[in-house]
Amino acid sequence: MRAYWYDNEPGDQRELHDSGRPVDETHLASVGILYWHYPDVASVNELAQERGYKNRDECIVSPEAMGAVYEGKVKMFFDEHLHEDEEIRYILDGTGFFDVRGAEDEWIRISVEKGDLIVLPSGIYHRFTTDTKNYIKAMRLFKEEPQWTPLNRGPEVDQNPYRTTYLETVSVN
Repeated sequence: MRAYWYDNEPGDQRELHDSGRPVDETHLASVGILYWHYPDVASVNELAQERGYKNRDECIVSPEAMGAVYEGKVKMFFDEHLHEDEEIRYILDGTGFFDVRGAEDEWIRISVEKGDLIVLPSGIYHRFTTDTKNYIKAMRLFKEEPQWTPLNRGPEVDQNPYRTTYLETVSVN
């Protein structure tokens, strides 16, 4: 995992967009992001038990796996949104980016690769994209039944109780 401030320059979302300003794990933790690197699924199983992740599935995001809907899905995943549940991803193969909003509402880009496990707290605005290799395989973990309901950013979602709780918890504006 490598994190840095997003450069906000125009161009393909799958490019690095590296501002040259790194973000360390301590800063990520200050906005509620948890990170581990696990070489195998056995370690993920231990974490899942500790944190109460009862369900899981796997997904592949690539043109080969998704066919004609790939480009549309990657653009949809890149729409800024939040979830009312944690978003837990263990990267089984490939690479991609999670972008999360920082304390000043700026983007932090988190580059993930095989073995990385990332937990985004409920209520954090974020987005996802593959990188220029257009391939990532991830295990998605869930506390309850699998669901993936994105709430796209807007005035109503800004008032969502999960969003307001998140803001109170991490003291982010």
